[in-house]
Amino acid sequence: MVHIQNEGHELGGAIMFPEGSKKKLPVVLIIQGSGPTDKDGNSAALEGKNNSLKLLAETLAANGIASLRFDKRGLGLSNHTPTSESELIFEDFVDDARAWLHYLSKDKRFMNIGVIGHSQGSLIGMRISQEPGVKAFASLAGPSLTIDETIMLQIKSNPFNPSNIVEEAKSIFAQLEQGKTVENIPPYLLSVFRPSVQPFMISWMKYDPLVEMEKLEIPILVVAGSTDLQVTVDDAQRLQIANERAELKVIDGMNHILKNAPADKNKNMASYTNPDLPLNEELKETIVAFFEKHLK
Repeated sequence: MVHIQNEGHELGGAIMFPEGSKKKLPVVLIIQGSGPTDKDGNSAALEGKNNSLKLLAETLAANGIASLRFDKRGLGLSNHTPTSESELIFEDFVDDARAWLHYLSKDKRFMNIGVIGHSQGSLIGMRISQEPGVKAFASLAGPSLTIDETIMLQIKSNPFNPSNIVEEAKSIFAQLEQGKTVENIPPYLLSVFRPSVQPFMISWMKYDPLVEMEKLEIPILVVAGSTDLQVTVDDAQRLQIANERAELKVIDGMNHILKNAPADKNKNMASYTNPDLPLNEELKETIVAFFEKHLK
């Protein structure tokens, strides 16, 4: 376990090393997705674990590549300085990931550094991979649209949402885009627009994944799963088109947490709390081949 200080916050993470290695190693910084998701890829909002990012770290280690996973402010190893939801903005997560990147760059046990960003972590990973010293970046199940565009698509695609809900959400986003918070939120939209999350949403909306992807001047891997219920193959295709350096890999039968799952929603979601399910084999081969090529 390792700890660093960033902006007065004590952050904790875990480094996984290949067994028995004593030479300088390539290393990958792994950045998790949105919400109360820990360094292993498990969400505090769900009963049960999937351990997707821990399994990813184990896959890298088995192939001679070290990795660093870390907990977000207020979670797990980083819970020493709790931060309320209303105090968080998107840039806090970018700054914390960048602080871990700088930690790795100064650690003499490591040589070339890569970055993996999963889901929301893809956008964070794009931001920090613009730093000198990052040799390769992989986006796993990363959205291609701004967060307001993504949420609006989800609201519109739900057949049970009447037109007034769509219009109300659009109106709220219009005010957030101007930097204004909205006090009176209908109960049926509170989960998305609760007042405590609005400052974070305002800061997150400023970043367009396609614009950030275009800025990268390093090798890029974009991975999507055909049974991902949260991020589409279209997202991956848009990200790949945004940068000529990007290679695209669409994996048949892989879901959002990088495991084999059917398209059926209930069966797919069951995998989110099953740590015994292994990572998709094609994903493991793809990730290892990419970082072996660009970090070793």
